[in-house]
Amino acid sequence: MKISKVINNNIVSSVDEDGREIVAMGRGIGFKVREGAEIPAERIEKIFRLEGEDVLDRFKDLLSRMPLEHIKISDEIISYGKKVLNKPLNQNIYITLMDHINFAIERFQRNMMFPNPLAREVRSIYREEYLIGEYAVALIQRSLNIDFPADEAVSIALHIVNAEYNTAMRDTIHITELIQQVLGIVAEYFNFLPDERSLNYDRFITHLKFLAQRIYSGELLDSDVPELSSMISKAYPEEYICGQKIQHFIEENYGHEVSDEEVAYLAVHIKRMRTV
Repeated sequence: MKISKVINNNIVSSVDEDGREIVAMGRGIGFKVREGAEIPAERIEKIFRLEGEDVLDRFKDLLSRMPLEHIKISDEIISYGKKVLNKPLNQNIYITLMDHINFAIERFQRNMMFPNPLAREVRSIYREEYLIGEYAVALIQRSLNIDFPADEAVSIALHIVNAEYNTAMRDTIHITELIQQVLGIVAEYFNFLPDERSLNYDRFITHLKFLAQRIYSGELLDSDVPELSSMISKAYPEEYICGQKIQHFIEENYGHEVSDEEVAYLAVHIKRMRTV
């Protein structure tokens, strides 16, 4: 591969065999070299392939201003997150998370770290993503001797969630708040605290995540079983009433219609969560 543009001493752009622009990373691969020079294959540590000219331009601009160590750490965190979650992440994570980590390190050095108000909610609702955040904090500590506060794992987890569900940070925060509000309705109605370690709690949280996403995307739940609502209301009357309370809360506070079928699914999950 030949160098199309030198971004900095450690980052260059090139074109792959399919004619797509790529970004290559490696210590010193851009040092005192000119455009058109061959890139020594043994010096390439990582090749980034991002789709879209605008995304690529933003990515290259970000990398031009980041120390190589910060880029490597961010890339390792993203790779670890993909492996743990076993699913693809939106490619914008290479911009948003790298920028966040780079800025967080700068803030730490200036003693400007702040608590995250969603810490408890994130630990409860996004446990896998929070563990990835903890991994990231530990990796940064080992690699750079920077001892981030525990809440930084929460902030990193939210960036992982954004990329996982393809949402903006603002929507992710609102979705997290909505899920916590629904959990509060259930806890208050039945006067109980769910076991956050249980499989049924995980299933309920997963259902609420997709419900919240539908709310923010304006989608309604389609059901192939129109009689489901009647069946569930008779089988689980208390849980169905609780589901209706959630329905009214969402309609009044978020202006989103919640179907009776959705209420039925909520009731089933609530019943399972209450079953010991």
